Amino acid sequence: MPRIATEVPAADGVAEAYLVTPHGDGPSPAVLMFMDAFGLRPRIMEMAGRIADRGYAVLVPNLFYRSARGPLATPDELLDGAKRGAAFGRLTPMIRELTAARISADAAAYLDFLAGRPEVADGPAGIVGYCMGGRNALLVAQAHPLRFAALASFHAGRIVTDAPDSPHLGVAALTAEVYLGHADNDDSMTPDQIRTLELALAETGVKYTSELYEGAPHGFTMSDTSLYDQAAEQRHWQALFDLLERALPVR
Repeated sequence: MPRIATEVPAADGVAEAYLVTPHGDGPSPAVLMFMDAFGLRPRIMEMAGRIADRGYAVLVPNLFYRSARGPLATPDELLDGAKRGAAFGRLTPMIRELTAARISADAAAYLDFLAGRPEVADGPAGIVGYCMGGRNALLVAQAHPLRFAALASFHAGRIVTDAPDSPHLGVAALTAEVYLGHADNDDSMTPDQIRTLELALAETGVKYTSELYEGAPHGFTMSDTSLYDQAAEQRHWQALFDLLERALPVR
């Protein structure tokens, strides 16, 4: 399948990105995929390819394009928990700089880029995010509700906070069907916070599924890290593809 390392327009410049499209003539429904904090790297390309195998045109932008390019942690930092703290020391300022306004403006540009591609079908897209990408996917789907039919978020954190702009407070804007796969024993998304999010979704009438992946740590989908959980990763693929087939079927 075509796998392209490219650059796409964004709100404050140009973002490096992966564009992965399925075999065949298309056009294909679009899926915007948001990376975790460790940046674009072979594992992220592999995951985008697996979604494209199901018939989707997948765009994975570097969410940190304002600050850095490429992989943002070394392989030993990904695999060694003791060294991962040093990586997060570098990454935390970038995470904080990616405000809701910035990520929403960027996403509008990413969607416009996809809409201009001949491989991409007209109509709403899907969006899937991992770790901090899951939180940002939720913010983007709230900011651009008519442009998304499906939203999936896996092992995301900081969705429920005490801040007046906490992401869970904006879920009434959603029109996409939502799937949330939560890590177990995750300090960034505790059981109480999960319940708060579920209550907020239930009160709005949004169609959603929220599941706890028991025993799976934060970051469970990422096979290039020490937090990988194979069983949870396989479960996540089934949940994601079920959602896409329901809410954004390939014609």
